[in-house]
Amino acid sequence: MSDKVKVALYWCASCGGCEEAFVDLAEDLIRLTEKVEVVFWPVAIDMKKSDVEALPDGSIDVSFINGGIRLSEHEEMVKLLRRKSKVVVAFGSCAHLGGIPGLANLYSKDEILKYVYLEAPTVVNPEGVIPKEVVEVNGQEVELPKVLRLAKTLDQVIDVDYYIPGCAPPPDVIKRALDTLLSGQLPPKGSVLGAGSRSLCDECELNKTKPEKISLKDLKRVHQVRLDLSKCYLAQGVLCLGPVTRGGCGTLCIKGGMPCTGCSGPLDNVKDYGARALSYLASILDYDDELQAEKVIEEYVVDPVGWFYRYSLPKSLVRGRYQGSGGEVRG
Repeated sequence: MSDKVKVALYWCASCGGCEEAFVDLAEDLIRLTEKVEVVFWPVAIDMKKSDVEALPDGSIDVSFINGGIRLSEHEEMVKLLRRKSKVVVAFGSCAHLGGIPGLANLYSKDEILKYVYLEAPTVVNPEGVIPKEVVEVNGQEVELPKVLRLAKTLDQVIDVDYYIPGCAPPPDVIKRALDTLLSGQLPPKGSVLGAGSRSLCDECELNKTKPEKISLKDLKRVHQVRLDLSKCYLAQGVLCLGPVTRGGCGTLCIKGGMPCTGCSGPLDNVKDYGARALSYLASILDYDDELQAEKVIEEYVVDPVGWFYRYSLPKSLVRGRYQGSGGEVRG
């Protein structure tokens, strides 16, 4: 009988970057195999749902689930993995907060399908075919997974023990999280693993160049200015969400010449990341003229939901535009 930790990995509605993040562990992934036995990882190993169903309940030590919940198939699989697992970890921004795919909550299911299959510039669909949930093929009825009315976070569907943040989680964050999980000394349920407890600003090397009080008269999008990479981006008028975002990622985007967009999510005890980010922006803008303020905001923050809820709309207090029982968008 193997004494290795039994691990499952599953991919819901995401881009695949979280799967690649494990591969980015490089030689550490090889060393990890000395301690871990993968019992389910369909993206990498030929395993089926029936293989999981055959396992005793609670026999998987840890399941890492990435991606948001968008299809009935996702709901079914994560509920199955929850039953089979001692510990479930929401891995990455999409499972943690809803992620970029969660911005689809701004539209109804019908609007999404119409655009994807009929209206997108790259689509060639002269017959106007849109997938149906049930179709007949050669006399046999074939059922496709249902598209849910809203994208959901993992913990809106099943009980989640821990979270690993990031889009995708950087290797150092993953390694620290794995060390914690394999140590046997587990933190309180609901903890964020591998990341910091302070804001990204606190670990940013540019923080020492930030004025004690930032007061902005102008805002610039990152492509509109040649950033001085040795000075705080906020002080240069480029919106960086480092002050309201959890640290621990090593400020990789900052070092690459890009402001923080908030993929590691909020600090502890923040219920709505986007609202906190908006509040912070309001606190550093300095306008005497309301019309001037509106003009700058309209020119710079052209997509406020995309800016402040880029990774967290499904987890927010709003969750998306209200949809009626029939799926229609209302407001």
